[in-house]
Amino acid sequence: MRGKEKNMDTDYWGELKNNLRKSVGEHNFTAWIAPLELDKVKDGVATLKAPTNYAGIYVERNFGDQILNEFAALKGNVRRLVFCVEKPGAQDRAAPVDGQEGMAPSTAAASLSRAAAPRAQGRSSGSFSQDEDMRAKLERMLQPAPLDPNCTFDSFVVGKPNELAHAAARRVARGGKPEFNPLFLYGGVGLGKTHLMHAIAWELQTSNPHLNIVYLSAEQFMYRFVQALRDKKMMDFKSLFRNVDVLMVDDVQFIAGKESTQEEFFHTFNALIDHNKQIILSGDCAPNEIKNLPVRISSRLASGLVVDLHPTDYELRLGILQSKVDAFRVNHPEISVADGVLEFLAHRISTNVRVLEGALTRLFAFASLVGRKITMELTQDCLADVLRASDRKISIEEIQRCVAEHYNIRLSDMIGPKRVRSFARPRQIAMFLCKRMTSRSLPEIGKRFGGRDHTTVMHAVKRIDDLMAQDAQIADDLELLRRTLEA
Repeated sequence: MRGKEKNMDTDYWGELKNNLRKSVGEHNFTAWIAPLELDKVKDGVATLKAPTNYAGIYVERNFGDQILNEFAALKGNVRRLVFCVEKPGAQDRAAPVDGQEGMAPSTAAASLSRAAAPRAQGRSSGSFSQDEDMRAKLERMLQPAPLDPNCTFDSFVVGKPNELAHAAARRVARGGKPEFNPLFLYGGVGLGKTHLMHAIAWELQTSNPHLNIVYLSAEQFMYRFVQALRDKKMMDFKSLFRNVDVLMVDDVQFIAGKESTQEEFFHTFNALIDHNKQIILSGDCAPNEIKNLPVRISSRLASGLVVDLHPTDYELRLGILQSKVDAFRVNHPEISVADGVLEFLAHRISTNVRVLEGALTRLFAFASLVGRKITMELTQDCLADVLRASDRKISIEEIQRCVAEHYNIRLSDMIGPKRVRSFARPRQIAMFLCKRMTSRSLPEIGKRFGGRDHTTVMHAVKRIDDLMAQDAQIADDLELLRRTLEA
């Protein structure tokens, strides 16, 4: 009779887990729910077997209510969950443990403590208890940043501005012996740096669950360093960070100028590189352009592969919007988007992908609430503030300064009377950009270039138009200047 009850419990536990797969997401399910086993249900208490004590603690903390709700739907007499560990030695398997909801399991402090402490397969239950104490200490010391389950390689839209960064991230995400170490991704706000960082972490966690991976921001690294100093736990801090398999630090420019923090980061960096551990970093500019960062550190950051994520072009922005629309329509199939709306948004909101995605989210939310089709009129009314903020006016003076800096010439020489080629070509490029990127008339543009006639501006525009088709360097320079000005 007892065996029959056990089978019945197992049957509905399988159904309950399938329901949880839908509510917690595939990554969380695979990492946390799938390893659980139902032991028994007695007197309103469901006892679940977890691979480690901390896995049980994490599941109870982050998914306990959802599990109880599913129990209530299938077997209404369960009021409480209890977690047990059947085989204490199991903690040496790649059991995910951490302390924040939505995190990649292998990024957790408790998981990292397996690297900090000696490996001990088949150790006694007494040493297991000591290991759990260490995990608890390290979990309190370090709470890495949570990973976004939506930021995977599958959801990353690839275009010309980001194809190299995407390919490099894919290569690193394969794992194995590091080819690019460190991988340094840099670019402006909303271009996909953090998305790629999260995607790498998810991929590594899925394909190599035994790896100890930590992902956090430079600000968190600094905070934990200061906390370790204050609590006199620097040895724990050093052991924790210098025994990871993959270290991922976002917005690394924030440690610049913080002497003690950047010094500790430098030593951690060197220790991991020396042990052939993978390091992945991101910043808002190239390593040698980070202000207040010592040369010996910036040169080390640049010693691997440094990849720039360029500002998005029109085609990439349109692709991102189309991808988001497909995702939205899974839950809102009744909402339709009029022709031209996505093209309009891709053209008008050009500087920040997050703003672009936020604008589309607002449109779908509004359309679903009021039950209307997303038309051009609705778009302009609903996004009036976003469109005004994105409609930044680029001035002739701004273009002149940008072109002069790009070609390393003085502004006075570019707009002055000299006709030598080193000044004349940048002058023509600046006139071309003024005609394409401002609403100023030809006579007004000519006036701003040393009082030149409007026919000179016309000749410059035609000349650059012709050169773009013949000279790849000119075309690349113009694209880079345009992106810089739009950013």
